[in-house]
Amino acid sequence: MILQKLFLASLFLPACLWAAPGQVVELSGAVGDGATLNTVALQSAIDACSAAGGGILHFPAGRYLTGTLQLKDNVTLHLDADATILGSTNAADYRNLDPFIDGTGSQMGYALIVAVGAHHVGLEGPGTLDGQGRAVKAAQAHYDIRPFLVRWVKCQDITVQDVHLINSGAWTMNFFQSQNATVTGVTIRSLGLVNNDGIDLDSCAQVDLKGCTINSGDDAICLKATSPAPCQDITAEDCQLQTHCNGIKLGTESLGDFTRIRVSHCQLHDVQLAGIALYSVDGAHLTDVTISNITMERVTVPISIRLGARLKVFRAGDQPKPPGTLRDVTIRDVQATGTGPIGMLITGLPGHPIENLTLDDIHLEVPGGGTAAEAAVVLGEKPATYPEWNMYGKVMPAYGFYLRHARGVTFSHISITTQKPDGRHLYQLVDVTALHPADLSGVVTLKNP
Repeated sequence: MILQKLFLASLFLPACLWAAPGQVVELSGAVGDGATLNTVALQSAIDACSAAGGGILHFPAGRYLTGTLQLKDNVTLHLDADATILGSTNAADYRNLDPFIDGTGSQMGYALIVAVGAHHVGLEGPGTLDGQGRAVKAAQAHYDIRPFLVRWVKCQDITVQDVHLINSGAWTMNFFQSQNATVTGVTIRSLGLVNNDGIDLDSCAQVDLKGCTINSGDDAICLKATSPAPCQDITAEDCQLQTHCNGIKLGTESLGDFTRIRVSHCQLHDVQLAGIALYSVDGAHLTDVTISNITMERVTVPISIRLGARLKVFRAGDQPKPPGTLRDVTIRDVQATGTGPIGMLITGLPGHPIENLTLDDIHLEVPGGGTAAEAAVVLGEKPATYPEWNMYGKVMPAYGFYLRHARGVTFSHISITTQKPDGRHLYQLVDVTALHPADLSGVVTLKNP
C-alpha cells in the first residue's frame, strides 16, 4: 500500500522537484479526457511546483476537468492552444476562499482558479479556461454557488496573457486588493448568466489592461471597491468591448476611493446600458480620472455619471460612509453613433455636486424623435437607488445631455447630431454653477437632418 501511494504521488510530484521561476515544468498525473476529475492531481502539482521554488506549469493539449484550484507563489499556468481547463459542473467541487456580499446582496467568492496572498503568479498561453457556467447552474436547485472563472485575492505581481476565458458562472476575472498586475491580449466570452462581468478590479493598485477583447453579459471592464481600500493607478487601453450592460465602469460598489485612472483608445459596440459609467454611491471619492479616444457604435447612453448616496458596505466589520465626491474627471475625444434616448446623463446630489468635470471633443449621434411633452418630464432625485442610466425611467427631458447638481463643468467642442427632429431640449441644466463657458451656444452645436 505504501509503495502504491508513493507511485501515485510520483505521477505529479517529481516534475516540480527542481523547478524555478521561469523554468517550464511538464504537467503529469492529470488526465485530459474532459471526464476525469483532476482537482487533487492538479492542486498537488501546483503545490509541489511552488514548494520547489516555482515555475511555468505546462498544460499540453487536452481537456482537464477540475474543481477549484488555488495558485501558489511563483507558479504560472501555461495552456497550449488545444489545452482547456474545464470547470466541474458539480457545485460541491468549488471552494470560497474569500467570501463577500456583492452589490445585489448575493454571497460571492467561489472560483475555478484562485490565488490568495500569492506573489509572482500568472496565467498564460493561447489555451482556454471554460467554466461551463450554464451547466453549473443547471445542476443546482437554487443557483447559490456561482463560481467566478479566475480570482486574484491580495496578490502581487500577476501576469495574465493571451488566454481565452469563457462561460464563467459569474464574474469572469476578478482582482481584489491586488497590486502590480498586467493583463494583455486576453479574450473573454461570458454570456447567459447573471453577473457575467468581464474584468473586475476591486480595491486594486497598479494594474495595466491592454489589448483585451471582451464580450460579456454584465459590465465589460469594471473598477469597484467593495472594501475601504482604494482602486488606484489603473490603466486600460486598446480594448474591444461588447456587453449587455456597461462598457467602461467605475462603481457601482464604491466604498473605497477611485483615483489616478486612465482609460484610452478603446472601441465599444453593442452596449446595452452606458458606454462610460462613473458611479460613486457608497461614499467613495472618485477623482483624477481621464478617459479619452473612445469610439462607440450602438450604445444606449454614451456617458452616464452619478454621485449618489446608497451607502452600502460589503464585508462584515466595514462601516458605512457619508456621501463621497466626484471631481476632477476629464472625458475627451469620444465618438458615438447609434445611441439611445440621450447622449450624456450627469447627476449629483443636492448639496453634493459633481465638481471640475471636463467634457472635450465629444461627438454624439442620437436618434431624435422626442416630443415637447417629454421635455417637461422631471427626473426624481433617487439618492439611494442602484445607479444605471435608466434609474429615472427611460424618458429623458433632453436628448443631447442632462446636467444636474454640478459645479465647475467645462464644455468644449461638443456636437450632437439627430437622425430625426426632436421636440425635447438639446440640453438641460439644473442647479449648475461655475459653468465654462457660461454661454454654451458657441461650444455645443446641433445638426438636424
